[in-house]
Amino acid sequence: MAVRPVVGYLFDVDNTLLDNDAAQADYRAHLARESGPEAAERYWAIFLERRREVGYADYLGALQRYRLERLHDPRLLLMSSFLLDYPFADRLYPGAMDVLGLYGRRGITIVFSDGDVVFQPRKVERAGIRRAVEDRVLICVHKEQELADVERFYPADRYVLIDDKLRILTAVKRAWGSRVTTVFARQGHYAHDPELLAAYPPADVSIERIGDLLDLDVGRTV
Repeated sequence: MAVRPVVGYLFDVDNTLLDNDAAQADYRAHLARESGPEAAERYWAIFLERRREVGYADYLGALQRYRLERLHDPRLLLMSSFLLDYPFADRLYPGAMDVLGLYGRRGITIVFSDGDVVFQPRKVERAGIRRAVEDRVLICVHKEQELADVERFYPADRYVLIDDKLRILTAVKRAWGSRVTTVFARQGHYAHDPELLAAYPPADVSIERIGDLLDLDVGRTV
């Protein structure tokens, strides 16, 4: 009997497994409520600066930089606790954990995310995602440049990448070619930006929500 090839299912986190746009709105509202709208706007300006500098969302790094401008404002300490203790499990998209369970039985599920070394792992942990993928978590600065690590730590005959960013899907497709099936999750603001949609070719598969994968077997898609 033929043995089915091992498939590695690479899941992005933000706006793929969980609604990061909604969580970010909560961060902004909390900061405005606790420190005032002016502080909130200044923090987000710094956050965007940091994102351009490092290439990923650096919430804690932006907070540390903002603190240098307001050394004597104790309210900022409350923001760090709010971020680290945020109930990310409440922001999981419907069906996300069921998808991880189903595809974990079909192959190996792996978190493949960009992010910092403190906040992003904390998010994955508090959402319950780390346990669902049995600790297979890769968090990179620019994940499309770290495909060798994927192959080294989680070797598979081929891969499926599920992500909300066409830029990432395109880059990985160029690198791996037919060895990867790209799945575009049309969730979150990046996935609905008309300029980004026009700038990149379509993915191999497109879904409207992560729960749609319950009715598909993208590991068989070529």
